[in-house]
Amino acid sequence: MDLSYFDAVVLGIVEGLTEFLPVSSTGHLTIAEQLLGLQVDDPAVTAYTIIIQFGAIVATFLFFAKKIARLFMAWVRGLTDSAARTEHDYALAWAVIAGSIPVGIVGFLGRDLISGSLRSLWVVAAALILWSIVMLVAERRHDQLASRDTLRGEGGVRVIDGLIIGIVQCFSLIPGVSRSGATISAGLLRGIDRVTATELSFFMAIPALTAAGVFQAYEERASLGDLGIGPMLVGIVVSFVVAYASIAWLLKFVAGNSLRSFVWYRVALGLVLLAALGAGWISAT
Repeated sequence: MDLSYFDAVVLGIVEGLTEFLPVSSTGHLTIAEQLLGLQVDDPAVTAYTIIIQFGAIVATFLFFAKKIARLFMAWVRGLTDSAARTEHDYALAWAVIAGSIPVGIVGFLGRDLISGSLRSLWVVAAALILWSIVMLVAERRHDQLASRDTLRGEGGVRVIDGLIIGIVQCFSLIPGVSRSGATISAGLLRGIDRVTATELSFFMAIPALTAAGVFQAYEERASLGDLGIGPMLVGIVVSFVVAYASIAWLLKFVAGNSLRSFVWYRVALGLVLLAALGAGWISAT
């Protein structure tokens, strides 16, 4: 596969912008690959979309480095100290761990389907629209609980919250759903405030994206050789820079705004895609 540096920069920007916004990075990357003339279901293209996620992973880890270290130390202390298990950081750490397991299992078992027939723009368009309904329901639930002043913050997150959010995260394996859209919505439906739900989404992204990236890189190691080291590194670096900025922006945004603007964007994009596919302007794969 011939991947130019221009392609690498464009895909890196798309990955960095959309990985953490609730609009589906996989869906947007699939659209971008189509517009760039790349074969969407090519194993090398599929592998590249996973590889450049490493930039977003590093951005998340660095942005939340102090908090991640705090949670990790709380978890380690809690393994041997009963008093430490009463700290909310210990429960929060277990929530992240529990939430990271389901998507790993489902992703592994359904890997052929995920990297194959699901990588269709018909699927992306339908998922963009249909999951928007879930996001609207979640926002309504959040508003109702906020009016009653019964939303839970970071200190109120329980392990069961993490597990349920993790189960819902499995839907994000469908291109167009959005991993952050799934996890944030699940958090809101569980009665967690928007900022805390967003941060949980970021924390759960690290193990989920790392595991997917390492596994995919190993599976497609032969195809990756066709991409060239240069374009891969460019894509990762661009993804890192853009993702870091996106994280900072989204946290500020959700502190005072709902996710409804993303919903309308998703619906509009889904309808445009359906129209373009129906008219034959673009192919589904």
